[in-house]
Amino acid sequence: MFPIRDHNPSERTPYVTLSLIAINVAIFLAGLVLFSDQRALSQLYYDYALLPIRISNGENYAALVTSTFLHGGFMHLAGNMLFLWIFGDNLEDEMGHIPFLIFYLACGIGASLAQFAAEPLSSIPTVGASGAIAGVMGGYLLLYPKARVDIFIFFIVFFRIFPIPAWIMLGLWFALQLFNGFSIDTSGGGVAYWAHAGGFVIGLILTLPLWFKLGAGLFWRQTHGHPPHPEATYGRSSVPTVRR
Repeated sequence: MFPIRDHNPSERTPYVTLSLIAINVAIFLAGLVLFSDQRALSQLYYDYALLPIRISNGENYAALVTSTFLHGGFMHLAGNMLFLWIFGDNLEDEMGHIPFLIFYLACGIGASLAQFAAEPLSSIPTVGASGAIAGVMGGYLLLYPKARVDIFIFFIVFFRIFPIPAWIMLGLWFALQLFNGFSIDTSGGGVAYWAHAGGFVIGLILTLPLWFKLGAGLFWRQTHGHPPHPEATYGRSSVPTVRR
């Protein structure tokens, strides 16, 4: 089950969202040649991926940001960019371009710190934008809990697209990150569940000031948890082992 689109058109061109997608794709393509060179790829991860043991030793704090622009494979990149495109444009529309960029980077740093806190002595590199994008998802849940999201379900020979409220899709996603974080041993690599969960919570918290500015419960009642009408405003101011 994964989302393919939402029924929540934005009013303005999401320049930051599009730029972030372009930058992530460009970095991945530029480093694609390294995937055939194990030694060069390992060096790239050592220099720019999040290695908690290095943070514990007081080294390479820049990796809290740079790691969010690296990806471990095409599907890793494609999945993250799809989620960013679905949920990022609406949050950028609501926040404004520069505030959204700051918000995105803050979520990425917060997600990296959450993963570091979970395993501070790990030497497994963590890469990917998913922690920052999880923050976007947390903010989206707060502002548009009833926005319709189309999800694609595939089971053996059966597949179908269902529209469901965002709160169900995002709530299930967050619950899955928590469950997997507690139940799956990722000490040898795998998915950075705590970066996902941490980024989600941080994004929701950082969106609270905007939610209150828009009217909090009043905003929900006026929009019924759906995206507002385009002409309406509600208080808006206009590979090596790696975790992914």
